[in-house]
Amino acid sequence: MTTVLRETPECPVHLPVVIVGAGAAGLVTALAAHARGREVLVIERDPLPRGSTALSAGLIPAAATRWQAEAGVVDSPELLASDIMRKAHDEPDPVVVQAIATTVGQALEWLADAHGLPFSVITNFNYPGHSAYRMHGLPSRSGAALIDRLRQAADAAGIDILCNARVTALFADDKNRVTGVAVERPDGTQELIGCDRLVLACNGYGGNKALVAAHIPELAEALYFGHPGNQGDAVLMGQALGAATRHLSGYQGHGSVATPHGILITWATIMEGGFQVNQSGRRFSNEAHGYSEQAEHVLAQPGGIAWTVFDERIAGIARQFEDFRQAEAQGAVRSADDLAMLARQMDVPEAAFLETASDVARLKSGDGSDVFGRTFGGVSQLQPPYCAVKVTGALFHTQGGLAVDASARVLDRTGTPLPNLFAAGGAAAGISGDRASGYLSGNGLISAVGLGYIAGSGC
Repeated sequence: MTTVLRETPECPVHLPVVIVGAGAAGLVTALAAHARGREVLVIERDPLPRGSTALSAGLIPAAATRWQAEAGVVDSPELLASDIMRKAHDEPDPVVVQAIATTVGQALEWLADAHGLPFSVITNFNYPGHSAYRMHGLPSRSGAALIDRLRQAADAAGIDILCNARVTALFADDKNRVTGVAVERPDGTQELIGCDRLVLACNGYGGNKALVAAHIPELAEALYFGHPGNQGDAVLMGQALGAATRHLSGYQGHGSVATPHGILITWATIMEGGFQVNQSGRRFSNEAHGYSEQAEHVLAQPGGIAWTVFDERIAGIARQFEDFRQAEAQGAVRSADDLAMLARQMDVPEAAFLETASDVARLKSGDGSDVFGRTFGGVSQLQPPYCAVKVTGALFHTQGGLAVDASARVLDRTGTPLPNLFAAGGAAAGISGDRASGYLSGNGLISAVGLGYIAGSGC
């Protein structure tokens, strides 16, 4: 656990900006600060920058971008901010939300122009809660590819990334100004590094079972699909300096992780007309509300298991995602020419499953909404061959964190910015509010890239 020491030892190295964490938030912060002429050091606990970003689909919602314009998509930062606030029940700070929504598109275009990241916008399906096609990603639709390209950009810019280095202590004066950090190497050796500004860009606390049990008890025993290094260091460091926290009960879950393979199955399988059943062959929720809140619904089923059911047309859309292609390669996706055969492959009661599929087909014909409130009208009927994946629910990453303002400055418990401490990504309070249902698809990476760009530009 990182401690805060009220002393300032002599540090052999002193830098204008030190960033803790080399995920998307940390690397975007570093690139933005470097562009302003700041000398930057990024400290990363792992041998290679990966973090939660590498485990994601690498999709970043942004509005009014040139890629949207080329695709004929009409959107605006105001509409994006409105979608975020509506999904989050108006709980986040609207000023911070608007700042991120306004900045993130600029950040993506800058990353493309200055560092060659080849973004494009997805236009063949939309995520729940978004009013426009605005999910931007690299060609592989892979978070691993995104983090690799950001790391390559940092390397090309000459930004130092100190890997295999864990921050064990912060040094601060009596006015809570951070003066440096202590870093420990795997062999136990320690380095002292002074700084003018510190940016916390290490992720949340999903890997800390005690903190999850305290703040998100409903997922205390759930599969954790995030990075194990997310131990809540940023929250604990900030609190020791007197920082306020917000939305610690908020999180991103996912109701469609292939089991036992441990591979994310894109929610396009649902939004394009698929559905989920439990081991009794029955639906159990409105899947279209969102994949985050669906995690808890799936985990509440017998064995914490469900089946995501779709067809070959939807599978074709899903294949743009590297994760889905891996799931197919590993045999996670079952396929059959008729629903009865699919039920047998799933080992669910055939009669119940066929009745469920018939109910969905009737709803797609325009016969209103179901008992869960989902409306299937206008969605294509499933056609053979049919597909299914056995899935479970998982905790991806926590959304609560250190309170920040629209400049990514960390706030104390009175709402006053701490002298020289910034936070971005999972270290900062997210924009999803206090509940899983507040998570709008892409809220994690929009916060990482948007706040990272803001923090780096202001350092």
